[in-house]
Amino acid sequence: MTSTPTPAGAPPIDVTDVSVVLGTSLILSGIDLTVGEGESVALLGANGSGKSTLVKTILGLHPVSSGTVRLFGRDVADRRTVPWDRVGYVPQRVGASSGVPATALEVVRSGLLSPSRPFADRGRAARQRALAALDAVGLADRAQDHVQVFSGGQSQRVLIARALVRSPDLLLLDEPLAGIDRASRESLAVTLAGLRDQGLTLLTVLHEMGELTDVVERAVVLAEGRVVFDGPKSRLAHDHARHDELGHDRPDNCEHAHEHGSTEPAAHHAPVLTTSVQQAGGAQ
Repeated sequence: MTSTPTPAGAPPIDVTDVSVVLGTSLILSGIDLTVGEGESVALLGANGSGKSTLVKTILGLHPVSSGTVRLFGRDVADRRTVPWDRVGYVPQRVGASSGVPATALEVVRSGLLSPSRPFADRGRAARQRALAALDAVGLADRAQDHVQVFSGGQSQRVLIARALVRSPDLLLLDEPLAGIDRASRESLAVTLAGLRDQGLTLLTVLHEMGELTDVVERAVVLAEGRVVFDGPKSRLAHDHARHDELGHDRPDNCEHAHEHGSTEPAAHHAPVLTTSVQQAGGAQ
């Protein structure tokens, strides 16, 4: 955590003309994205469009090849100046405990850890913060249960609670609806709607909005590493309808992207990084 003051009025996320090359592949090209305080934004696109790479670039987990990424006005290239305590990250779900036996409370408390605070998960205050985070996602009564017995949707909510335990102002979620049943998706939507109503800024990676349609206010669509749509979700739906009336096909595997003129080669997913909230919070 840093004591460096953040610029007044700076947006939670400010991405300017960002390109990312991984290996020999151009994954992102000329990305501009600003997310204002309190906004709920969906980042949409087909598999391989660069959504997860963009989120990891925003978090400083992938270096930019050109352009700048700022969180609350601080360039993520200088990690020591970024107010990581204001940022929560929920990676793609691979199991809340990563194979290690742990209770929901223990998993959530681990979100308080960082290289500069190796014992932050201990003590009564840490326990109370973790219980409050579990309560925010509707799992306070399951605090002592081992996460191995949780459903996919419950495990996802534990990961969200782990990100919330630091009381962040910005929450980034990578495919939170993936691999969970409809009832769990609906429950997750209620949780995220409540967080949005409390003023939390949300950037959520989605293949399609689905149950989160009412949570999302603005949609940003990526295709082949470029932004092809950025606007209110209502306009996205209108463009869809008009697109279908004209008889055009939608791009494969993406219900939300519309035609674009890019001649860039298709982007490919970067290697999966196994990260935790505290790693995203970063060594200072």
